[in-house]
Amino acid sequence: MQSTQFPPIRWQEANQEHVARWRSEAGIAPHADIRIADDRTAADDAYRLLEAGTALLWRGDWVNARHLMQALTKRADRRFGAPRGKAPKTPAEAFARHRETQGKRAALLNRLLVPLNADYTVPLRRAQEVAEACRAAYGEAGGEDSLVALRELLAVISAHEWRKKGVPVPAVQGRIYPHYGVFSPVRGEYVDLLASAPIPAGCERAFDIGTGSGIIAAVLARRGVPRIVATDQDERALACATENIEKLGLATNVQIIKADLFPEGQAPLVVCNPPWLPAQPTSPVEYAVYDPDSRMLRGFLADLAAHLADGGEGWLIISDIAELLGLRSREQLLAWIADAGLQVIGRLDTRPKHPKAQDASDPLHVARAAEVTSLWRLGKN
Repeated sequence: MQSTQFPPIRWQEANQEHVARWRSEAGIAPHADIRIADDRTAADDAYRLLEAGTALLWRGDWVNARHLMQALTKRADRRFGAPRGKAPKTPAEAFARHRETQGKRAALLNRLLVPLNADYTVPLRRAQEVAEACRAAYGEAGGEDSLVALRELLAVISAHEWRKKGVPVPAVQGRIYPHYGVFSPVRGEYVDLLASAPIPAGCERAFDIGTGSGIIAAVLARRGVPRIVATDQDERALACATENIEKLGLATNVQIIKADLFPEGQAPLVVCNPPWLPAQPTSPVEYAVYDPDSRMLRGFLADLAAHLADGGEGWLIISDIAELLGLRSREQLLAWIADAGLQVIGRLDTRPKHPKAQDASDPLHVARAAEVTSLWRLGKN
C-alpha cells in the first residue's frame, strides 16, 4: 500500500507538533486528542484517559506496552462484560446490545497507539521484529512513518504466526495458511459437511463463490472434481487462496479469479459459504462473518439458477444462527430460494463444536448452544 492511502495524524510532543500517517484496518478516524505514555504510566490512569476518549502514544518499553494492553483488556472486560440495564427482551436485542458493547470495548482499547517506522520497525526498547508480519498484512513498506493501534499490530503479528504454522485440515490432506484479513477455517463442521455431501454424478466442473482461503475449492479438488473456478473480490483473499492452492499442489485443478460472486458460464456444482450474520462488519476479517442486509446470500440465490447446469446442484453452506438471533427467519430464506426459481433437494446438518457453544457466560449462549450448520442442496425448478 502507498502512504497516500493513509490519512495524516498529528500530535504534540516535547512542545513540538509531529505528524505521521495513520493506519487503521477498521477505518477508525485519526485521533484528535493524543497524549504521550511510557513506563511510568499506571494502568488505572491510562484506562481513565482512554475511557475519556484520549488516545495514548506509547514511548516506553515494548514489553511493558504489551503488559499494559493486558491490564487494560482486563479492565475493559470487567467494564463491558457484566450486563447493564434491563435484560434484552428478544434475541435480536441481545445481539444488538452485544455488538454495541463489543464496539465500545474495541474503540477504547484501540486508543493505545505505537509508532511504526517507514521500514516497519518499531522504535521502542526491546521491540520485537514485526517487519515481516507488516509486509504480509500491509504490503511492501512505504516511505513514511506511521502510528497504529497496538491492538491492531498485535493482531497482525498473531495472524502472521497462524499463516506460518497453518491450520491442519484433514479433508484437504494438508494445511491451509490464512492471511491477515482472511477468515481461517477453524470451524471444521462446515468442512466436514462439504467433505461428505454427494457430488453430482459426472461433475467435471464446479464454482466456488467467495473462496476466501480457498478451502472449499481445495476440498472439491481432493474429492475428484477436475476443474474448479474459485472467485473472490478481495485482494487478500485472492492472494491467500492462490498460495494455499499452490502449496497443496492443486493449481492445475483450480483457477482463481477476481469476481463479484459468479464467474461466466455454468457448472453442475456451485458452492457458496456466505457470511452467516446480516450485520455491518467493523474490520476486514469480519467480512467473512457479517453480510450487510444478507447481500451475498441474496445475490448467490438470485443468480444461482442462471449459472447452474441442467440437473446440477447449488450448495449453500450456512448456519441458522441468524434465525436463532431473530435477524432473519427460516421463512425468509425459503422465500428467497423459491423466488430464485430453486428447490431444496436435500439438506445435511451438523452441530458446531466451537468453545462458545458451551460457554454459558457468552451473552449469545442460548442461540449458540442451539445452532445448527447446514449444507442446503439446491436445484432448479
